Order: sequence, then C-alpha cells, then structure tokens
Amino acid sequence: MEKPFGLLVIVMAMFITIGALSSSSQKPAESDSSHGSVVQAASNRTENKGTNPEIERGRYLVEEVAKCPECHTPRNERGELRQDAWLAGASIWIRPVAPIPNWADHAPALAGWPSFTEEQGERILEKGTGPQGEELRPPMHIYHMKHEDAKAIIAYLKSLPRSSQAY
Repeated sequence: MEKPFGLLVIVMAMFITIGALSSSSQKPAESDSSHGSVVQAASNRTENKGTNPEIERGRYLVEEVAKCPECHTPRNERGELRQDAWLAGASIWIRPVAPIPNWADHAPALAGWPSFTEEQGERILEKGTGPQGEELRPPMHIYHMKHEDAKAIIAYLKSLPRSSQAY
C-alpha cells in the first residue's frame, strides 16, 4: 500500500520540478530588446489604472478572472498576446473537437467599449445573453455577474484606447 503512494509522491515531485525548471528558463519580455514596445504598451495600458478602484477592479476581473484577453487579443507569430493590440478583437484560435453549431470565428474588440451600450454590456455580463437578448455564440462564456462587477468591467474597458485597426 505504501509503494503506490510513494510512487505518486515521486511523480508529483517530478512534475513540480519540471514545471519550475521550464518556468525559470523562460526569459521575461523585458530582457529581449525586440519586446521593448510590447513592454511599453503594457506599461501604458496599466499606468493610470491604479488610481481608480473601479477601473482597477475591472482590470482584475477582465485580465485575471475571466481571462478575456485570451480570445479578444490577437497573437503574434510566437502565439503570445499582442500588447499593442490589447483587447482589440481577434480570430478565435480555439477549435472544438467535435463540430458545435454557431461556433464564433472572431471575438469582437472590447478596448474602448466600441460595440455596445452600457445597458447591452450589462446584459451580456449579468444575464449571459447577447446585446439584443440573443444567445451568446460559443466559445464565449455565459456570465451571471453582480451589477457592481459588470460596471467595473465596463469602466475598465472604456478606459482602454480603442484600436483603429481591425484584427
């Protein structure tokens, strides 16, 4: 009985070690001079956000909880999120294993809040329905957020510069 448990501990330790080694071998974007503009764009995006608690809460919900940039931000040739086109809309790179009806091929721009009224945004975030009350297309998550969280997300998205380019 102890041998399988001991083997499990060894396997888990190997995964933890491999994960630590692979993450420590990755260079941060700041160390690569070709990423200077990417770091600057990220800095510009968050520079003044910390002064408004509602905007900062919205940033946290968008970037750290809902992970909106994963679909709504285009990627570079290495598959990394493009900081210079943050939440500017992107082709959906996720594909279902089996066909799913109505699967979206593009995520709309969110930066600058260009597409929806606040009421429509609240409907999307609080009721989990599209701007006109329609079903949201997969892979979009269906949210049922508190009103305060939806308002914070909208405030954050409105604080971002709107992209003049379509992705």
